[in-house]
Amino acid sequence: RSTPKAAASFEVHATPAVTVHVVHSPATMPTIDSRWPLDPDIEVVVTIDVTSRSVDDNQVKISYYNREGKELAVAWLYLTCVDVSLDVDWSRSGRVRSKGKDKAKWTWGPDGQGAVLLVNCDRDSPGAGGTDSGQADIRTPADLQDMSVMLLRTQGPRDIFAECQVVLHVPETDADKVRVFHAARGESPPRYQAVLGPDKLSYALDRAGHGDSTFYVEGLAFPDRGFSGLVSFSASLLEVPHKDSPGTPIFTDTVVFRVAPWIMTPNTQQPLEVFVCSIRQGSDSNLTFLEGLRALLRKANCKLTVCSELDTRSDRWIQDELEFGYVEAPHKSFPVVFDSPRNRGLKDFAFKKILGPDFGYVTREPPGKSVTSLDSFGNLEVSPPVTVRGKEYPLGRILIGSPLPWNLINAFLARCRLSKKTSPPHQRKEGFGNLRDGKNPNPKGFRLLLASPSACYQLFREKQQQGHGEATQFIGMKDAERKSIDEILADESLRSDNRHVQ
Repeated sequence: RSTPKAAASFEVHATPAVTVHVVHSPATMPTIDSRWPLDPDIEVVVTIDVTSRSVDDNQVKISYYNREGKELAVAWLYLTCVDVSLDVDWSRSGRVRSKGKDKAKWTWGPDGQGAVLLVNCDRDSPGAGGTDSGQADIRTPADLQDMSVMLLRTQGPRDIFAECQVVLHVPETDADKVRVFHAARGESPPRYQAVLGPDKLSYALDRAGHGDSTFYVEGLAFPDRGFSGLVSFSASLLEVPHKDSPGTPIFTDTVVFRVAPWIMTPNTQQPLEVFVCSIRQGSDSNLTFLEGLRALLRKANCKLTVCSELDTRSDRWIQDELEFGYVEAPHKSFPVVFDSPRNRGLKDFAFKKILGPDFGYVTREPPGKSVTSLDSFGNLEVSPPVTVRGKEYPLGRILIGSPLPWNLINAFLARCRLSKKTSPPHQRKEGFGNLRDGKNPNPKGFRLLLASPSACYQLFREKQQQGHGEATQFIGMKDAERKSIDEILADESLRSDNRHVQ
């Protein structure tokens, strides 16, 4: 629109902070005096990467010439550069870095990029009723260490930010998975207010243009069925023509986090702490077992925690109730106990006795009351790191028995896997465990120990032949069905079931 009718060429000059790019075809070249022909295929692109000190402090001058080289007119483009940048630890170095490329993408692996977010499932706050993620406020500085830092940088002339607004926002589909805190200005000690989360989709920055604003992001939900673990945040610069206007986006910067999954640890790892139940009821007492365990753990230099009958309500099967794992991000990691939905005597033990500072808690409750013995965690293990048919699993392979192809626990575990690092749960309906293979090494470095019904029947037949057919199972256990070896071997229905399992 600014081109005179008789113009045949033009030239461009700009102030030092402006970079000028002339996009043209190879056949189109400037003249000796650096003038470009007025050709429809030519584009002039100008960029600035230096924040303006004042409004319109950068200019681009375009001069138009006729065929005789006479200047016909001059057009001016006035530019103001502002810096609006949303930054996270996209390089996974433990520090927030600016100028990241493709911050809205997340890729797996040691060469991948994208920030990691922890579910704030421990309890750093004294007196809190549940996990820290259940609190809509921050009660202790230690709680901030479990969160990921997000920086919003806004720099430029004050007059621009007086007319424009910077808004931090989260998609509605992600809002119930995260919460974002911001330090209130001018308070000592600082008070942190929740600015984004389940009931807050946007937050307008009250002092835009003054440099960096620090936000703390906490995860509220683990990856699970219907939630891949990816959440995004955006910062938008809005032009607001008048007070009641919703504003028009000028620029938006977006970052993506992935919520770290719960990761299981194989039982071939060096133990740090062993939990065991104490049972002192007559012939059902396990005092002899506890004495042997104490001696063994002293040699292993491992902490022993003995759970009293008052805490466990006489439920001795702690392996069925609890599974230990951890969560990890570049800036922080801590153990997390997974509480089974079996919910017998040990139902509240993990929540009341294990959940605490830097020790997280997670559970999954099925809809209704459809819990079976296969939901017990004696039925859940993970292998040590292993390579199978050329595919590496540095975090092992999860194995779980299930009455159905897919259930609540399976859905959770299927999301608790890092791409190419753990596999989806494998179905297994019998007892199993992993053993270090020290005396007889094999290429995998461990052996999988499986319960065998056929081997059990063989032992029973041997004992029957030795005259012990009247020996009874489950002596001393309350409410247990007691059958002799003779009765077990004569039960054809039981034998048929075990042949199927074998």
